[in-house]
Amino acid sequence: MLVVNQYDSETLGGEQRGFVSLLKGLYGTVRNPLAHEPKMEWNVEEQDALDILTTISFIHRKLDNSRPTQSRPPR
Repeated sequence: MLVVNQYDSETLGGEQRGFVSLLKGLYGTVRNPLAHEPKMEWNVEEQDALDILTTISFIHRKLDNSRPTQSRPPR
């Protein structure tokens, strides 16, 4: 597990939970529809593609600056 901030306050915990939701949302938006229907090409508007790539870039940068947690949370 990774944390993207100091994770030592309720506000930073909320940021962490929001980041996880962002990752799940991106996965569900981009990967899932493509995986469930065979397609030779994916018709996506240019602006939508740019927005998706910008979001991926943001996520990638946050992950580059993340660190492992000290202990595993309970399941």
